[in-house]
Amino acid sequence: MKNLFLILIAVFLTSCITSAQEDKKDKKEYKITKTENEWKQQLTPQQFYVLREAGTERAFTSPLNANKKTGTYVCAACKTPLYESEHKFNSGTGWPSFDRAIKGSVELDVDYKIGYARTELKCNTCGGHLGHSFNDGPRETTGERHCINGVALEFVPKDKTK
Repeated sequence: MKNLFLILIAVFLTSCITSAQEDKKDKKEYKITKTENEWKQQLTPQQFYVLREAGTERAFTSPLNANKKTGTYVCAACKTPLYESEHKFNSGTGWPSFDRAIKGSVELDVDYKIGYARTELKCNTCGGHLGHSFNDGPRETTGERHCINGVALEFVPKDKTK
């Protein structure tokens, strides 16, 4: 009986390892790919931590959280337009929040980093981690809240000459 138990555990562990390896093989290829060293040279340490290591900045530390100007929020790593200012709202959470992304610019993924499934948001061009999506946004629009790390974004003001 003891041997059967050990065999079952070995089979279970082997199947877990195989699944993890298959996940790595099926990893998405992005339009913009760089080595870890190239990203480290381009990004600040905080941007690298958030965008490339899926970290989180401290709440209420980003000046973009209070930004009310008209324009577009782009990926800090690859400059892909991600969010329009008209879809930004004050969620009170301490991070810039939007009720929707520019169509096709943000990839939805699932992460289990804190023990349960969350919808992770990534730049669809470079794969940079942006933040997470929740279903507690404005009900009068999409009901979604894209909670985004400010260091993952750059703000481009709308050109007043157009």
